[in-house]
Amino acid sequence: MSFKAFRVEKGEAGFSRSIVSREESELPAGELLIEVKFSSLNFKDGLSATGNPGVTRNFPHTPGIDAAGVVLESSHEDFAVGDDVIAIGFDLGMGTSGGYAERIRIPADWAVKCPSGLTLHSSMIIGTAGFTAAECVQKLEQSGMTPGSGPVLVTGATGGVGSVAVKLLAQLGYEVTAVTGKAEKTDWLKSLGASKVISREDAAAGADKPMLAETWGGVVDTVGGDILFNGVKSLRYGCSLAACGLVAAPTFGASVLPFILRHVNLLGIDSVQLPIDQKAALWQRLATDWHMDLSDLEEVLTLDTLSDAIDRILAGQMVGRGVLHL
Repeated sequence: MSFKAFRVEKGEAGFSRSIVSREESELPAGELLIEVKFSSLNFKDGLSATGNPGVTRNFPHTPGIDAAGVVLESSHEDFAVGDDVIAIGFDLGMGTSGGYAERIRIPADWAVKCPSGLTLHSSMIIGTAGFTAAECVQKLEQSGMTPGSGPVLVTGATGGVGSVAVKLLAQLGYEVTAVTGKAEKTDWLKSLGASKVISREDAAAGADKPMLAETWGGVVDTVGGDILFNGVKSLRYGCSLAACGLVAAPTFGASVLPFILRHVNLLGIDSVQLPIDQKAALWQRLATDWHMDLSDLEEVLTLDTLSDAIDRILAGQMVGRGVLHL
């Protein structure tokens, strides 16, 4: 059976994008054939769509590291035809044909059943970006963060990860300070729950100093670079920063001083290879006690508007969550 797919091809003039018709027989092996209803746009998808070799090496290729849909065929005992399922991470949309298509075929251990409390649509407003935000908050709380620890800094706050982090933290009772390079989005960030909004320049100030004043009870950093380590240097005693992004830079200047003088922690966050049982548990939490109405974050995308949105997310112009409706 044929289906529509967004395809990136590599030619002599570089990379091109188009909407093509494909056959199910062209999909890779896997226990689950899924009719994709929704996907979402993440920064990594933009990298894949522009040929970043750290994400995707083989072309032609269909990006989309997220997918939510209905099982059409299953050879695995845990899934039946008609099940609503969510798949994020692993190799989906990187080396394996991804969610920017009406069909995917994947291993069963890449998927979880969509929990009661979420819909396929709402799960993709969350997507990898929102799931990563929840991972950050969960790991910070596992490391001791509570609303009484002090204000929480969220960098890259208008982006997919940052905006969900602001909303989740505020819902959980934290005082949130949001960092953005988009001053015009101050009121929007406050509507999500931020108590205070500061500029990217303010967050980057003091990068040449070994320590900064103890300020934050926790930090969700989505950008990397010197802003990340400024967050570490300004943590309160014994507090933690969760690092999950590199849009500013993958490297930063560092010192051991915050670690040995303030007993702070730098926590790494990965949603790609996180074991499927841990993914399922966090999806369940997002469907229950951490359930959020994220409809105010959604920008509706179609296959026809996807290419433009890819350009915008790479240029730092996307706000909130781009959700692909198929």
